[in-house]
Amino acid sequence: MERKYFTGVTGWLFIACALMLWGGWVLLPFHIGTFFKPDDFAAVHAHFHWWIWLYRVHLFGFLVAVMAFTALATVLTESEGRVVVWPGLAVAVVGLVVECLASAFYYHHGAWGALQTAGQPLEKLRAHVDALRLDTEYITCLVRFGRVFFGLGLVVLAAGLIKWRVLPMLVGMSAVLLGLAAMALTMAFPDNLEFYAPIFHLNSLWLLVTGIVMLQSGFRVVPQAGDN
Repeated sequence: MERKYFTGVTGWLFIACALMLWGGWVLLPFHIGTFFKPDDFAAVHAHFHWWIWLYRVHLFGFLVAVMAFTALATVLTESEGRVVVWPGLAVAVVGLVVECLASAFYYHHGAWGALQTAGQPLEKLRAHVDALRLDTEYITCLVRFGRVFFGLGLVVLAAGLIKWRVLPMLVGMSAVLLGLAAMALTMAFPDNLEFYAPIFHLNSLWLLVTGIVMLQSGFRVVPQAGDN
């Protein structure tokens, strides 16, 4: 095992981000779809505090995932594999940040809309939803970009993990499959964002398993050529 302290920090960050991303989303008492509907706000208002705090956990899960990938890059500072792993991590992190910002849009307007429309008649609810339509169209584009960027980054990252045997082969190969599936589903069905749901659950599982593997097996760090 290489660098037990770094291994522990990185592994626990992967586990934490997996639990926050998945748990915060799955435990939400109500999920808003791709576009807002008039009855969404009443559903959010009915569980308002529980909803906003779980959504915050989900959003911070994206940021903890960025920390986890950054920690992995740090561990591989002296490895030849960084020439492939780092570019993959960089693109994956961009994807995570973009998707986090897109999710924050639904969080903000879900909570704000619930407060603003409480007790309002159906006509005003429909007007509120119509006013959000154009902005939501733009946000769905960010969602797609975030998912495709993360998928691409995961594939490149996995190539480095496999080439330099940084982690067990199964971790790298599953990352390749998840990255390709994320890009394929998002680009093949751009108007059906809900098709991505299985990939989200599998990505969370991959983060969790990868963190556990890191804690149990550590990393194989191959020094740069010429280093002693």
